[in-house]
Amino acid sequence: MGGLLCSGDVSNWEVIMKIVATVALLHLCLHATAVLSGSSETVVTAAPGDVVLLPCYTVGNVTPSLTTWMKNGREVISGGAPAAAAAAAGLPAPPAGPPAGPQRLKLLHDGSLNIQAVTPGDEGSYLCNTSLPDKSTFQAGVLLQVASGPENVAVSVRPVTALSNGTLVAFRGSTVTFNCSGSSYPSQQLTWSFRGASSSNDSLVSTSGSWLDFRIGDVQPGAQGVYSCMAHNNVSHQAVNKSTQLLVYYVPDRHPECMWSPAQDPSHIQFTCSWFGAYPTPTLRWGEDQGEQGALWKGRVYATEVTDNLSVTMNRSRLSDGQTVRCVAQHPALDAGKEKSCSFTLKPPFPEGEPLTTALEATSVTLTCTEAESIPPSNTTWRKGLQQEYIVPGSKYLLSQDGPVLKLTILNISKDDEGVYFCRSENPLAVRELEVYLTVKTSSVYTGAIIGVFIAALIVGLVVVIAKTVYSSRHRICLGGGFGQTEEDRGDVLSLVESDDEQMFQDAAPQLPPSTNGRHTTLVQIHRIPSSDHEDAESADTSPQQQEDGAQTEERDDLVTF
Repeated sequence: MGGLLCSGDVSNWEVIMKIVATVALLHLCLHATAVLSGSSETVVTAAPGDVVLLPCYTVGNVTPSLTTWMKNGREVISGGAPAAAAAAAGLPAPPAGPPAGPQRLKLLHDGSLNIQAVTPGDEGSYLCNTSLPDKSTFQAGVLLQVASGPENVAVSVRPVTALSNGTLVAFRGSTVTFNCSGSSYPSQQLTWSFRGASSSNDSLVSTSGSWLDFRIGDVQPGAQGVYSCMAHNNVSHQAVNKSTQLLVYYVPDRHPECMWSPAQDPSHIQFTCSWFGAYPTPTLRWGEDQGEQGALWKGRVYATEVTDNLSVTMNRSRLSDGQTVRCVAQHPALDAGKEKSCSFTLKPPFPEGEPLTTALEATSVTLTCTEAESIPPSNTTWRKGLQQEYIVPGSKYLLSQDGPVLKLTILNISKDDEGVYFCRSENPLAVRELEVYLTVKTSSVYTGAIIGVFIAALIVGLVVVIAKTVYSSRHRICLGGGFGQTEEDRGDVLSLVESDDEQMFQDAAPQLPPSTNGRHTTLVQIHRIPSSDHEDAESADTSPQQQEDGAQTEERDDLVTF
């Protein structure tokens, strides 16, 4: 009987449990709409592989008697406290049974659902139905979101040069491309932003894909700053930010500027090289060219420094004629062998002018000196005497300069001003002097000169008159008459007759009777022999007188004819 009673009790217990379950399910169906309308949905986000807890009844410390979890309208797990239900019905507690549901799902004593190693398939809308010991029910909705990432977020910028600290360098005028990539589940948002000197955090471009890039053409210094790519998971709202700093290097188009400035000691010189407008600060180097210059500079280095203005002081012992001093600017934006530079070739001074000057007393004279050759430019001054005393401008001396020409004007010259003057030019290489000797003459000297010129002119005039007289009397000189014989004393007769055929006849010339002065007189006649070409013309024009002369000519055939 005891065994039968026990078996009957079990059967009764099963009946009671079915009745309770039916009543609870009916109660749940009757009140589902009212409960859902007043409940709120809890959102739970988990990453794949995480352990997630979906809460159900969170009011007080009451342990639910029965809890059922449903996903998207389908039951996934159910369970509760059987002892509590049996006590309410006045029956003993049922024996423990095997755990319900998959092994990854576990129903806790408070009705919460524990999910081990969450997968994307666990994502969905869950509904918890709970029966409390006081026969009341409770429902709670939970939205489980499975999200991952952002992961593997990477940025790349090209073409750039990376410094040792990771900073990127681009050169002005180049084209730079920025790329960002990453992965997120179920979706992500990629955004490039910029923070520079003139902007705080400007958004440049954005997309919902897995990669994002943009390009900057002709990069300028204003593009220098920090570029950030942010990958944002739209579900988990987690974000990953990757940043990189970009520097823009640039140099001015012009060459460095070389200058010089004199020092207190004239044998010293200060060379200054400046090259402003480069970023970052360039390296300047002063040196001396040596040998033939090829692609790479060769020479001796005087000074080098990272600066945009470099000065070096040198003395005369390190300088020479024809020496080339050069300043070279080096910068990362300049390729090797294409450095910019400036230079000058040193030259000593060479003053030029007239070494001898003459002036008349009580007048003014200007001494001129030109010096345009020296590099660096020389300091040129006028000095007087062997002691080279400085000439101070005043009422006696006037100094003026027109470019490389330095003039010294001496007023109201006297004998005291006579002597040597020096045009002295000095630069850091050497000292050169032009010696000018000034001669001062009085007015008496010029009077004697005028008299001497007059006497010389008189003598020249007399010579001219005598020469003219001799020339006019040359025929008398040739016949031996001399200068003392008068016209009346001349007994010789010379007749010159033109001849076309230039035939000369010679015969003995008869001597005329001696004249009263004891001289023998010779009669010489030179007759013209007409040519055949002119006989007709001359015969037509012959006058009676000419015919008589012709007859006389024929009678003188015994005379010598030239």
